[in-house]
Amino acid sequence: MPRPRQALLNRERIVETALALIDADGLGAFSTRRLAAALNVQGPSLYNHFATKDEILDAVADSVTASVDVSVFDRYDWVEALRRWARSYRQALAVHPNIVPYLAQGPGRRPAALAMADAVYGALVRAGWPPARATHIGAALRYFVAGSALGSFARGFVEDPELYAAHPHLTQAHRLRGHQRSVDEGAFTLGLDALLDGLAAEYARTVTPLEGGTGPG
Repeated sequence: MPRPRQALLNRERIVETALALIDADGLGAFSTRRLAAALNVQGPSLYNHFATKDEILDAVADSVTASVDVSVFDRYDWVEALRRWARSYRQALAVHPNIVPYLAQGPGRRPAALAMADAVYGALVRAGWPPARATHIGAALRYFVAGSALGSFARGFVEDPELYAAHPHLTQAHRLRGHQRSVDEGAFTLGLDALLDGLAAEYARTVTPLEGGTGPG
């Protein structure tokens, strides 16, 4: 009986397998040796497609970023576009939280990450935000989304009522873990709404008057 043919090694298969390993075991446990073993190939085979481990990690991070919906910036006003983009971005990161620390270092040379940064910045500048302020807004939203994907407020509390007995305002804290999804989703929605409401107020105060040709004062 003929032996089954080994699946062709290509960049897509390497990236998918690397992401699965990082999802399962964390970024710190990832190595090209473990990746080669998972792919049932020799280590040097990987370097026919990627020159370094960092190139593999860049491709993995970019594959996650590529799933974020940036088409919203062509279909909605800047506030609604930011809202929908932030939710899509968080969803993409929440599925693969172990890659977030690497991804959060910035876009580097990653194509999808650069395209996303360009879409966000471009939409804000087109809406009339000064370039420096558009940079601040993009950075603030990225910090907020990445932070929400990295940690869980609810998971920070243990299910031990006695632990909180000495803290009168935390007597129900042991219940938070049982409501992790609703707590974290509620916190994200509240924070995002607050950020966008604040930005909309600043926009009305500083950008709209300039667009209308009547400067402040």
